[in-house]
Amino acid sequence: MVGTVVSDKMDKSVTVKVERLVKHKLYKKYIRRRTKFAAHDENNSCGVGDKVLMTESKPISRTKRWRISRIVEKAV
Repeated sequence: MVGTVVSDKMDKSVTVKVERLVKHKLYKKYIRRRTKFAAHDENNSCGVGDKVLMTESKPISRTKRWRISRIVEKAV
């Protein structure tokens, strides 16, 4: 799953926003839906605005079930 880092204030954790397109049942128009995930960042290498690739993992804490696999694109 690919998303954008919106917060890196925690230690070894980042908040990642993932956007997806969903078709409306009645109007058949595509709507943009956003979801925030807490992801584990072992080396604290991610910054706000980075595009990252996440993989699902076993629960690390109460909210973290994702790990950062790699940084796809660094923020400018």
